[in-house]
Amino acid sequence: MNHWKKWSCAACQLLKYPCEYLFAYKHIYTLNIAAIMLLIPINAHAYLGLCCAKCGGNMPMNIMGGGVPETHEFRFKIQPSFMRMQGVQQGTSNVSSNSLLGMPMIGGIPTGKFMAVQRNMNMSMLNFAMGYSFSDDFFAGIMPMYQDKRMDMTFNATMRTTTAQSGYTMQSSGLADTMLMSKYRIYTDDPLIPTSEASLFMGVSLPTGSIDKRNHSHPLAIRQSELLPYGMQLGSGTFDPMLGLLYQGSSAPWWWGGNGTYTNRFYNNHRGYRLGDIAKIDTYLMHQTNYNFLWQIQANLEWKGRIHGRADEVINGQSGHAIHGNTSSPLMTPLWDSNNYGGFKASTTLGLQWQPTHLHIIDLSIKLPVYQRFNGIQLKDKFGIMLTWYIEFPTSKSIRSLSHSHTAADAALGF
Repeated sequence: MNHWKKWSCAACQLLKYPCEYLFAYKHIYTLNIAAIMLLIPINAHAYLGLCCAKCGGNMPMNIMGGGVPETHEFRFKIQPSFMRMQGVQQGTSNVSSNSLLGMPMIGGIPTGKFMAVQRNMNMSMLNFAMGYSFSDDFFAGIMPMYQDKRMDMTFNATMRTTTAQSGYTMQSSGLADTMLMSKYRIYTDDPLIPTSEASLFMGVSLPTGSIDKRNHSHPLAIRQSELLPYGMQLGSGTFDPMLGLLYQGSSAPWWWGGNGTYTNRFYNNHRGYRLGDIAKIDTYLMHQTNYNFLWQIQANLEWKGRIHGRADEVINGQSGHAIHGNTSSPLMTPLWDSNNYGGFKASTTLGLQWQPTHLHIIDLSIKLPVYQRFNGIQLKDKFGIMLTWYIEFPTSKSIRSLSHSHTAADAALGF
């Protein structure tokens, strides 16, 4: 396939429904303006940033690739996060889970109903990111991730009678996919104290997360050996390249920026399917209210494609069908239909950053959905919360090293 064509098509996905996106942005920036009016202090002072002048001053901790770290320094992020999904939506319309329940087949004819339907989901993650800035322009890092997923399912009348339960909770946990990432600065107006800079983001997601998790918590023993549905697995099962363009600007005490990234899935995993491509656009605005504290607001857009193909065990009947082992029977839950994945989401994120001591930053962000349009039947995002502990370790080569001979000029620059 012509890769330039594919990339341009990905951009088109974000332009395919312009009215929806304008609608989403209208609500996002209404919130943005309201937040700005409430949070701007009467007497604002200019600061160089919680980090330092070279790294751009301030950076969002929840957006991959944010900020340009000081040269010859290690940086670490420890990020626990929690996401809540609740309620079912089809396209842009709310749907009752009970309306989707029923007998999947009557008289050999599919009814469009399901034996079990998702009701809500909690997903906890722990990310540990490590990186090093090799030069003024080049940074590279790695981010392993751990996930815990719990999805509450509701049974139809037949399953309630059979199991003597109204439903159950699907569960999966373990190591997720690992990110390798790098960033190369392609433009800056000042290499020492930049007020405008742009970078290329390049990365690859390594398939360290399992796509072989089983439905062990199901109340029926015959179902416990089946695969969990696509969204309950811990990885993609493929090596997924990422490419992006990042921009950051500042005029202290304000910092702003925009990141656009695209994740490509171009081949099937060993189960015979591949997850959809992902395109993201994140913009942010930060205001530093004093030397060790700032607030921020973000607009986050995400487009995700449908799943391509079907898992091998769905094809051979070992998993996912209303009648176990019968490939002609309907799917037992919407989670096994690959058409019920992907869509468009617009969200806003509110956050605070605090520098408790030199080279340490604590960041708290809350993400709230503004608009969601799904492919098929899916759970709605309710909210997400992320806590970040960010630590910098200067090496002997860094200008901020203890071995460096500091001057009054260094202090003025925030070193």
